[in-house]
Amino acid sequence: MSDAKNKILDDLTGLATGLGIAAQGVRDEVEQAVRARVDAILSENGMVSREEFEAVRAMAVAAREENAALRAEIDALKKQK
Repeated sequence: MSDAKNKILDDLTGLATGLGIAAQGVRDEVEQAVRARVDAILSENGMVSREEFEAVRAMAVAAREENAALRAEIDALKKQK
């Protein structure tokens, strides 16, 4: 009788483990599908990802710094005249 109980418990444990693994797989698939859809919606509406925004922001900061340096150089050249 205890062998039958142990077999049932082992089967239930294996089933629970399998369900947990399956649930994680489904969760990963749903998460991937949601991300893909959100990305599609954002691109359809002309929005950019955070990474793209940060890249353009860094470019703008660099351009602003270059502009300030050039302005200082122009002002120095004007004073020499």
